[in-house]
Amino acid sequence: MTQEEQIIACENRLLDAIKNSDTHTLDELLHDSLIFNIPTGQTITKEMDIENYRSGIMTVNDISATDQMIKTIENISTVVVTIHLKAKYADQIIDGKFRYLRVWQLFNNSWQIIAGSGFQIQ
Repeated sequence: MTQEEQIIACENRLLDAIKNSDTHTLDELLHDSLIFNIPTGQTITKEMDIENYRSGIMTVNDISATDQMIKTIENISTVVVTIHLKAKYADQIIDGKFRYLRVWQLFNNSWQIIAGSGFQIQ
């Protein structure tokens, strides 16, 4: 499997984990030192992100990806992707398109996200 194919498989696992609130898989895919800027502008950590799913604050009804671009430099891959998301965060309904940037790095034969950001688009 090429590095790009590995990243595509990881991205698919990530979307499945988000949709199913699978905190075990999220724990595997997110690096312990993750920093991520969410669409509100807040910077969150791995633990903050996983806790949103574990506690039920974030529930996803539907998620899909389009317009994915992957660029690779040695053991780091950067993904830019459009995410169509229908979810609920606390009491707020989310139904829209978002553009995400994720940085994946290879650690001991496992890809993990080390950084990223997302914002809503029209």
